[in-house]
Amino acid sequence: MSSVQRIADPNSVDYPSASEPERPSSYRWTICALLFVATTINYVDRQVLGILAPTLQRALNWSEADYGDIVSWFSFAYAFGFLVAGRVIDWIGVRRGLAGAVVAWSAAAIGHAFARTVAGFSFARALLGASESAIFPGSIKAVAEWFPQKERALATGIFNAGTNTGAILTPLLVPWIALRWGWQWAFVATGALGLLWLLLWVPFYRDFAPLAGGSAAGPSVRWTALFGYRQTWAFIAGKLLADPVWWFYLYWLPKFLDAKYGVKLAQVAAPIIVVYLIADAGSIGGGWISSALIKRGWSVNWARKTTMLAMALLIVPTTLASHAPTMWTAVLIVAVAAAAHQAWSANVYTLASDMFPKFAVGSVVGIGAFAGAMGGVLFQRVTGRVLQANGSDYTPIFVVCGLAYVIAWAIIHLLAPRLQPARLEAKL
Repeated sequence: MSSVQRIADPNSVDYPSASEPERPSSYRWTICALLFVATTINYVDRQVLGILAPTLQRALNWSEADYGDIVSWFSFAYAFGFLVAGRVIDWIGVRRGLAGAVVAWSAAAIGHAFARTVAGFSFARALLGASESAIFPGSIKAVAEWFPQKERALATGIFNAGTNTGAILTPLLVPWIALRWGWQWAFVATGALGLLWLLLWVPFYRDFAPLAGGSAAGPSVRWTALFGYRQTWAFIAGKLLADPVWWFYLYWLPKFLDAKYGVKLAQVAAPIIVVYLIADAGSIGGGWISSALIKRGWSVNWARKTTMLAMALLIVPTTLASHAPTMWTAVLIVAVAAAAHQAWSANVYTLASDMFPKFAVGSVVGIGAFAGAMGGVLFQRVTGRVLQANGSDYTPIFVVCGLAYVIAWAIIHLLAPRLQPARLEAKL
């Protein structure tokens, strides 16, 4: 028999103390390091196609619309995967959930090597997207379990920096592998990295809530009930409007540099590395800023909102990126925007644990990430068709990218003006 309890404070409810292992004073940073490496591999695997896109487009005769459709299948499956992944990880725990996901996405990444048609690549992208969707619900849940509130944005920023590290490593590894052994081996070699990570994850990670009889020891909440809270919609807005912009950078930036400045596969590493090195600083810095403000006595609400607004304003100049007079000017504009996005992302993800109790965080992150990925589906398809229609003029795309975050911030503030905790009806 279950009972219902109204939960007001997202930080007042935890798993029963009898089931919690003792927290080593610094072990939480080992957990953060493992999540950073997993996120790095996740982004290596998903970015291989973006680096190889100009080469594959010429070799396999893809149109702009073909490429837009292929990458949109990743976002489509990624979106629906979030709905399942967040819920499953809340159920079976982070350790088993992420281990299974990494096995699946490694197999899907390797599977790209056997594709030859638009349909084949679309299928491989869909499998990769569905399995990679577990990384953020699992990582955010792990941070919520292992870190106090004042450290969560910093911890999130650190593991989220793996997205940029992966994006830096990919243009170093992939052209070298592809030019020596062919593009197929680029997918095989990078796809195998996740299997190596499991050798660290399985023995080192410990779930805070051991499972008994296949169900978590803590309270739960009906998934559909989460849509009745303004806080859920605030988180959705933060993901829906910002995430498609990040997908655009990840999949279209090498093509933009090729189309606008003639940057080919052998030369693409330097500008891509610069973009994501600067973005790495934004990821860690954005989490550090809001955490530092909280330590100085700022409310969580104003610390998060001030940091996010500053990042949104830094992104506005992206509207001019397609008119940059030189390649490096364009790269610098995009790099600042990418850094600001990562700072934004570190704080938006942390909003879920600010406004919801730990037992619901995975589900809330899954819902918001679903919205962001579905926005990515639409944006990828529209981008391909716009570029095909206007002769690869990226101006309207960059205008949307530059304004999206200011709009998202305004909606978040309207829906959650004080970041007040959601009062959930929890089943115990």
